[in-house]
Amino acid sequence: MNNKITEVVIVGGGTAGWLTAGILAAQFKKKSLAINITLVESADIATIGVGEGTWPSMRETLKHIGIRESDFLTHCDASFKQASKFVHWNNPTTSHSFYYHPFTQPVAADFQQRTDVAVTNHSACHCDGAASFAQLFCYQSSLCQLNLAPKLTHTADYDYIGNYGYHLDAGKFALLLKNHCIDTLNIKHISANVIGLNADATDFITCLQTDSLTSPLVNGDLFIDCSGQQGLLIKQHYKIPFICKKSILFNDRAVAAQVPYSSKNHPINSSTLATAQAAGWIWDIGLQSRRGVGYVYSSEFISDEEAKIALTQYIGGEVDSVSVKHLSFNPGHLSKFWHNNCVAIGMSAGFIEPLEASALALVEQSAMFIAEQFPHHVQVLPLIEERFNQRMLNHWQQIIDFLKLHYVLSNRKDSEYWRKHKDDTTTPTSLLKLLALWQHQAPSKYDITQAYPLFPAASYQYVYYGMKQHELSDQLDLSQYSAQIQKVAQQQQQLKQVAICNRSLLNSIQQSIIQTSRIKDLTIEKSPIHNRADDHHDKAQLA
Repeated sequence: MNNKITEVVIVGGGTAGWLTAGILAAQFKKKSLAINITLVESADIATIGVGEGTWPSMRETLKHIGIRESDFLTHCDASFKQASKFVHWNNPTTSHSFYYHPFTQPVAADFQQRTDVAVTNHSACHCDGAASFAQLFCYQSSLCQLNLAPKLTHTADYDYIGNYGYHLDAGKFALLLKNHCIDTLNIKHISANVIGLNADATDFITCLQTDSLTSPLVNGDLFIDCSGQQGLLIKQHYKIPFICKKSILFNDRAVAAQVPYSSKNHPINSSTLATAQAAGWIWDIGLQSRRGVGYVYSSEFISDEEAKIALTQYIGGEVDSVSVKHLSFNPGHLSKFWHNNCVAIGMSAGFIEPLEASALALVEQSAMFIAEQFPHHVQVLPLIEERFNQRMLNHWQQIIDFLKLHYVLSNRKDSEYWRKHKDDTTTPTSLLKLLALWQHQAPSKYDITQAYPLFPAASYQYVYYGMKQHELSDQLDLSQYSAQIQKVAQQQQQLKQVAICNRSLLNSIQQSIIQTSRIKDLTIEKSPIHNRADDHHDKAQLA
């Protein structure tokens, strides 16, 4: 291969491939780097595309790539996500058994250690029916509970009154990214199947072999594997070992369905609903035109047919009338993600389960790392490889610990699935140490030792006190935070007065785009110097 790295080849499209391509191309363009990107995508392989939730980081990513938020919301059937709402994770029968993990930080980030006297008489202290941790220390839970939008009609693209990510249609999102990458960021697209590859004497990939008549060989210096669970390069060629995590997090199946709204004005949830079941949990994601609903479960504890029945009951339909998609996955990740001149991003690198929606966040993290630490010369590849692998291993370990935390803290004992999750032998030692520490002090930033963590201390606090609400008054003297609690209460009241519901804001954005389109069409029709070429360009911009 060449000493200089100027040709990047991405194998696989879908959300992971096109998102990676967009992030890299935008960064190279910003820095005026002469680096070419080619994406090879098979037309014969369908993407999973059951729906996705994103983190607030996606707003910065879309802005970085150069996509207008209004265009994104319209083309991807997208809506706003402000939190995850966990239902029945502690109690399968009580209707009000839920808690929120919002995207906005609590007003008091650094909480004191356990006090000698619990403040059991505090008016906001948690007990059955009283305020929860998220309600006390974060105004966003009230926006979520009322399905209010995280921004106002006049709020600029990507700005907010409440921190937010998105719910989106994964298939439509991939198509939007694809068109933008090809038309605006000048990424070369080859529609072909990869049927082999060539490597040099040091086992660095030099080119891909495809079944395309026009591009039978695709040369490159750096190859990014976004081919999903196949792992065409990282698994099939390099044979990088896979580390299975099914002994810790048991889910390995999902059954998903698309559910239409009963009316066009049906409310749109502000959070991802995660409702615990006997052998897993059901996600419920509200888009503009429909809901995406799915049961992620462990095949060790329930059959595929039983899972479909449980999902159908949740939806409220007849088993035979619900069209579903069955998915299977092996929870875990690679032992390394960058090898020689090949990097795995997306499901080729690994997948655990959709709880807390970390999949796209990892794609963003991986692509931005490569964009910012791009190895311009082959001699620095080993150094960047080592740095990338360590960063990603840290991320995967934190994801596993954080997801397991949701199950370990549960009081559910109604099935073997939940009882086994409570077994210490299924829990990482790193998490057991934290749980022991939290018996004596509140979760804090000192519990996170890695740089650039995916989940901050606030995430642990929301989940820990959401699941162990009785610990709140035992570990925190809430009277010391009365000023912060009062501030949050005032914010909640103010936002309730000005915020509008998700449906109203999204409808307003849609109407604004339609009106703008009509004005442009009228201008085009009245222009005496307008020609056919301009018409094609303008309509392409509106597409």
